Amino acid sequence: MSIGYACLNIGTPNTNIRSVMQRNATPEKLTEVTEHNLAALERMIDYNRKNDIKLFRISSDLIPFGSSPVNALPWWDIHAEAFQHIGAKIQKSSMRVSFHPGQYTVLNSPDENVVARAILDLAYHAKMLEYLGVDNQHKIVLHVGGIYGDKKEALERFELNFRRLPEAVRNRLIIENDDRLYNIEEVLELAHRLQIPAVYDNLHHAINPTPSGGTDPYWIAEVKKTWKAADGNQKIHYSQQAPGKRPGAHTDTIDLETFLTFHEQLEDKQIDIMLEVKDKNLSAIKCQNATTENKRMVLLEKEWGRYKYAILEKLPAVYQAIRTLLKDKEAYPVQEFYRLIDTAFAEEIHPGQAENAAAHVWGYFKKHAAEAERRQYEKNLANFRNGSGTRATLKRHLFRLAQKYESEYLLQSLYFYLD
Repeated sequence: MSIGYACLNIGTPNTNIRSVMQRNATPEKLTEVTEHNLAALERMIDYNRKNDIKLFRISSDLIPFGSSPVNALPWWDIHAEAFQHIGAKIQKSSMRVSFHPGQYTVLNSPDENVVARAILDLAYHAKMLEYLGVDNQHKIVLHVGGIYGDKKEALERFELNFRRLPEAVRNRLIIENDDRLYNIEEVLELAHRLQIPAVYDNLHHAINPTPSGGTDPYWIAEVKKTWKAADGNQKIHYSQQAPGKRPGAHTDTIDLETFLTFHEQLEDKQIDIMLEVKDKNLSAIKCQNATTENKRMVLLEKEWGRYKYAILEKLPAVYQAIRTLLKDKEAYPVQEFYRLIDTAFAEEIHPGQAENAAAHVWGYFKKHAAEAERRQYEKNLANFRNGSGTRATLKRHLFRLAQKYESEYLLQSLYFYLD
């Protein structure tokens, strides 16, 4: 089983994906931003390899205007070396990557212009996978699209337009149930007709169930029948409903107890689970640590190294509780560990706690920081105390010091990335 996350990474410097406004989309700017994005992707792939994450969805925005006439550059040739280098890392680590085009890629639209753009966009995604050098187990996920007043015709139109796609796209395309229009039974029927895999999304099913009902395990087993050996392990999407938000809104983090209940129901433990959650890789590692057969305290100690100052800033009592929890080196209290972390992040930050955490971080530099750096820290701290400065300013200065003095431990600390 692989547990993965989508598009963005929290806590790894220089992994942001940049965009370009159309009026600024000169060849030079497009090339510059694409180089930046490929470097960011490589850092995310390196993070995944280091943390044994085998499932990752790449951002569709990797190449600015990649499927649009706005970008007429042969980006696949210009950046071929970078693609090959990243692809080699993906393959060497047995990582599985995917794409999920957005809401404007609609293959069953009655508007031929929309369909033509959708075909170009899907071809763009397939070309990125091709130039990464990965096989057809690395997929492109797509929703069926709209109803346009007649669901039967809309499904038939999807089928007709699917057959217009280049073979390279057809070999990678998989379709997913959505939370409003097409339930899993309808998607499954279409997948069987097209002889392509379907993706089951548990939250979409909860919001848009089939008239006949059916549990998560039942539909996952039914959907598995669409997956052939050449497609790789069956892949599903998993998320949880954010309380008090619109139906389908994802939670900030995965509630571990709820996830483990879902996980225990799965008959196929080789299934790949793509988490859709706001804290991305953090929840992926949480769920990975909770389901691993290799339960070693070092996994939680590694996590604690990332979280400790963010927790100290939030709730010192939890900071102490986790330190105590981790003293028993024979235990593996994974659920209690993450329960305490979630408890801390549900709290507001108080000024005294923020100052205490900043002092702990400053301790890494105070013996070798320059006098001007010390004065700046003290000024930022004083301004924060009297309300004329912000916590963000205080932390930005500390982050710059971590970069200058190459404190890898602090640069990986979630203290700088979470509030």
